Amino acid sequence: MGRERIFITDVSPRDGLQNQAVPVSTADKLELVRRLAAAGVGSVEATSFVSPRAVPQMADAADLLPQIHAALPALRVSALVPNQKGLERALAAGAREVAVVLSATETMNQKNINMGLAQATDVSVATLQQARALGLATRAYVAVAFECPFEGAVPADRVIALAQRMAAAGAQEIVVADTIGAAAPAEAKRRLGALLQALPGHALAVHFHDTRGLGTALAWAALEAGIRRFDASAGGIGGCPFAPGAAGNLATEDLVLLAEGCGFDTGISQTGLLQAVDHAQAVLGRALGGRSSAWLRRQLAR
Repeated sequence: MGRERIFITDVSPRDGLQNQAVPVSTADKLELVRRLAAAGVGSVEATSFVSPRAVPQMADAADLLPQIHAALPALRVSALVPNQKGLERALAAGAREVAVVLSATETMNQKNINMGLAQATDVSVATLQQARALGLATRAYVAVAFECPFEGAVPADRVIALAQRMAAAGAQEIVVADTIGAAAPAEAKRRLGALLQALPGHALAVHFHDTRGLGTALAWAALEAGIRRFDASAGGIGGCPFAPGAAGNLATEDLVLLAEGCGFDTGISQTGLLQAVDHAQAVLGRALGGRSSAWLRRQLAR
């Protein structure tokens, strides 16, 4: 009997690079995606069609996306769009899958996009509906789904209601995001269990940060709850530039080690992942890697 499959979207090209101080060229971004694909990663979040003034690192989105599609036509590639204007830009660049981000609190939306929760929800709904009408695949993030850096603990019923609203608007995958890495594993398991009662499992994914050293513990809690779709970032790079305290993402290599060690199949090579991390280290000029990286390098060197 085969092992159960875990599906991982590597977000290092977008969420990993978006707040880096070192400018990263389009060619280097493409090489990172190439290495991820060579490692067996089947899905990446490649870029975002946001304001270049707000996120300069993503200013080359319209150049990068067609190059990825041309080089890796079988790879699942998504791009973040903040609204219908961003969607139009993504469509012009040949996007096949887009993602919207809706924060679960009033203040986080105000700080992030200068809108209240109700208006931000309406914009996300309209963007998803238009994307589906255009035949695009869709994802929707529900950000700060456990705790907000401005408002504290976020009620579970609000997160569930927003996730259902995004699904009704056409989001094919809802990504529940612990944007600042503040969730506790037991609470994550309870909340995700409730979400799985409200939405089908194939439509739910999670996005964890390792701010408090609990990234893999949260991933295990999600696995126990029944989640089988995850975001992660090679080398653990990234974090939201608009959310104070949002440290690096859960490292893809840590998630793969956890999942494979617990009997799941990811289809991803740790050797290949480390080659992607090596490239990112060279580009950013600093050491990267998840909590397992040094151990993995020693094991693979034997």
